[in-house]
Amino acid sequence: MPAHFKTYVFYACAVLLVLSAALYIVDNKYIPYIYAVSGAGVAVAYLTHPYRGDNLRLKRLNIQQTIAAVLLPVSSYLMFQGRNEWFAALFVSAILQLYVAIIGKREEK
Repeated sequence: MPAHFKTYVFYACAVLLVLSAALYIVDNKYIPYIYAVSGAGVAVAYLTHPYRGDNLRLKRLNIQQTIAAVLLPVSSYLMFQGRNEWFAALFVSAILQLYVAIIGKREEK
């Protein structure tokens, strides 16, 4: 799969993930399905991009990114169960992704 196609799929899934999480309050029956598909897309994008270097800090950040990716389907499962803990799993995943994005860019320099 070309890298630019994978990037576009990731961006589309990320936008759908944010929109479906925000629109969950309107109680549409299709929102959890959109959230599940887009969350799985983001998780697959993260999980198929492993770090293959020698920098221990970047390896640790990749593990944290993997944990964030696994939390997205977990939050989707909780959403389908009708439990409000899905938001906590999404929040932890977002915090981990934000941390990895900020520290990862600084560490790569």
